[in-house]
Amino acid sequence: MRLLLVCFLHLAIAMVAAISPAQANTDEPLTGLTRFFEQFGHDLKKGAKALGDDVDQLITGSTTQTVTVPGDYRPGSIIIRTSERKLYFVQTEGRAIRYGIGVGREGFQWGGVSSVSRKKEWPDWRPPKEMIERELTQNGRVIPEFMPGGPENPLGARALYLGSTLYRIHGTNQSHTIGGAVSSGCIRMRNSDVIDLYKRVAVGAKVYVYH
Repeated sequence: MRLLLVCFLHLAIAMVAAISPAQANTDEPLTGLTRFFEQFGHDLKKGAKALGDDVDQLITGSTTQTVTVPGDYRPGSIIIRTSERKLYFVQTEGRAIRYGIGVGREGFQWGGVSSVSRKKEWPDWRPPKEMIERELTQNGRVIPEFMPGGPENPLGARALYLGSTLYRIHGTNQSHTIGGAVSSGCIRMRNSDVIDLYKRVAVGAKVYVYH
């Protein structure tokens, strides 16, 4: 029994040494997900608050519905109806998953056809110069020129970039804004929803935006 205990202690020491922070590359930037777990561990309530989602949404993964959609859209396409504050991911002909969204405020809404040019988990944020100046002038709000991905980043957990534009479909750490016209043209989703959508959408997918 004593020999077994000694062996167990040696094994435990070896495991701790293998993951010692002293051996980690401290110059390597943390990913958003790593930063999230370092800050909140496995405290789901604190993590949910940081991500801007309800705990139930994080547990279930999404708040979606499968619905019928009229029109001839290829499976894998995205339809955004800003007046409805809804986004549809087409699964099969005539059937789609529907998500709630936040859209551009008055003067910043747009329409047309684009495509998903790239995807990013825990995206960094580099707001355009015009936005920085506008927020400072109109609202007295100072926006940084750069913010790394993570729970405090307003782009949330995932981003789908649309063509060569500055617009994105992205998450948010302010889920109370979903259903409103609040952004500078980007489409906001709950983090749990954008994570679900991100897994389904391929780069190159068509995106149809209607007022």
